[in-house]
Amino acid sequence: MKSVILSSVLPLATVITAVVGIAGAASAAEPDKQFFQSAEGKWIGPGEIVAGKYKGTKFNCSFTGSTPDGKVGMSLDGGCRVGMFTQQMSAKIERKGREGYKGSFMGGATGSGLDIIGGNVVDARKVVFTINRNQLRGVMQARIPDDNSMTVTIAVRVDDQLVPVIGMSLKRVDAVEVGSIAPN
Repeated sequence: MKSVILSSVLPLATVITAVVGIAGAASAAEPDKQFFQSAEGKWIGPGEIVAGKYKGTKFNCSFTGSTPDGKVGMSLDGGCRVGMFTQQMSAKIERKGREGYKGSFMGGATGSGLDIIGGNVVDARKVVFTINRNQLRGVMQARIPDDNSMTVTIAVRVDDQLVPVIGMSLKRVDAVEVGSIAPN
């Protein structure tokens, strides 16, 4: 179980955090664009596995979020460190018309990662994505309560309940301005 969480869910959390950087062209996607643009830049911070066999495992992550030109979506690249080991992380999420958001973390479920199979931007400060890998089903929620912080929670479905398994608290560390964000 820990192997599944560390190799699949942790990269998903990382990639989903990057998804916050997506930009779009449709006026109906304005809250989507606002949310993803607010996630552009460099983010660092701690996380913890809060349930399961590896409950209590702490890690530190560093990510760079960017938005693709002319599309609603984002890319996130970076890594997370647990002890002496660092796992490179990457994610891509894109709005695919009426299908909603689709994407992959760490190569998707066919690789060592997860698929993003749906989701929506709740408002300019919160997004929820549906994640999938084999029998593992769940959601990833990212919230940006202010311009310089982001919280990410990954929950998996156990029977008929969503159980939180990973939590992350990230802080912006940009050296230059991003949009209307002043440098730190």
